[in-house]
Amino acid sequence: MNLSHPLDGGAVERCRRLLEPALREAVSALHPWGARMAAFAMGWSDVDGRPAGGEGGKSLRPTIAMLSAEAVGAPAESALPGAVAVELVHAFSLVHDDIIDNDERRRHREALWKAYGVGPALLAGDGLLALAVNRLAGHPEAAPYLAQALVGLVEGQMADMAFESRPWHGAGRVTVEEYTEMAAGKTGALLGASAATGVALGGAPELGDRMWSAGRDLGVAFQIVDDMLGIWGDPHVTGKPVYSDLMRDKKTLPVLAALEAGGPAARELSGILRAGVGDEHSARHAAELVEAAGGRSAARAAADLHLRRALDVIDACVPDAAELRALCDSLVNRVT
Repeated sequence: MNLSHPLDGGAVERCRRLLEPALREAVSALHPWGARMAAFAMGWSDVDGRPAGGEGGKSLRPTIAMLSAEAVGAPAESALPGAVAVELVHAFSLVHDDIIDNDERRRHREALWKAYGVGPALLAGDGLLALAVNRLAGHPEAAPYLAQALVGLVEGQMADMAFESRPWHGAGRVTVEEYTEMAAGKTGALLGASAATGVALGGAPELGDRMWSAGRDLGVAFQIVDDMLGIWGDPHVTGKPVYSDLMRDKKTLPVLAALEAGGPAARELSGILRAGVGDEHSARHAAELVEAAGGRSAARAAADLHLRRALDVIDACVPDAAELRALCDSLVNRVT
């Protein structure tokens, strides 16, 4: 891993200190049972409601919102409504993702549904979403970006799920272009909302649409790196079982790019994927073939391309944004 720009660096910690009190205040408006589940999902408490020092989120999206506000000359606090809203939506999406994927662990402990049950977890997730929408109800310059992000997020998640039942080959195969559009929604939409609400709440709503596009490109790059970590990452760091994406038949960019490249390794990989990756041994061999066919290097190049596009827009919109640029770079350079 390349942590030359640590994700838990000074800017993130500074913004997190501003965010957490506002986030706790927002969550306190839920029904007490919902607030307790939300506190567990956020890492603030254990399953019995006792304060816990568990690993919470990295607050990356709220940090982007606050750094975007600072980049247009406003204090970070001006973006707090947007920062809280995007973090609540992110938390909502993780609660529902774990249910959809039947993932029992989240951040090295039980997922919310595993700890409290599916029904209660669904309601807690819905509560987080409702709080997010309410947070921006009085900010017409920013609220449309959150609404747009929610549509993009749902469409991206649906596309990602639909990909799993589509073949690797033939007329129904998933293309790199389709993958890119999926990632722009699933991951990019909320990052776009983070950047756009930040500048809008910071007093520069005219930059919102361009910063939205920068966030979408950043999200594509971020998702590609996540795909790489899903194949070659350390499970102790990622929190995901090794080769889990390969064994679930997920259409990730490194595999799609390897198949499109052709050649002997791609042909052998194609045979393994047709038969199904059923165990760790076959998954390890498939990962080796993805790399041999050029899928890993193609994914790295694609992530770098989308990062450059995002940074070019940021440079054009907010030239004095060194901390924002460094954070974006760190999100995409988590692997070599």
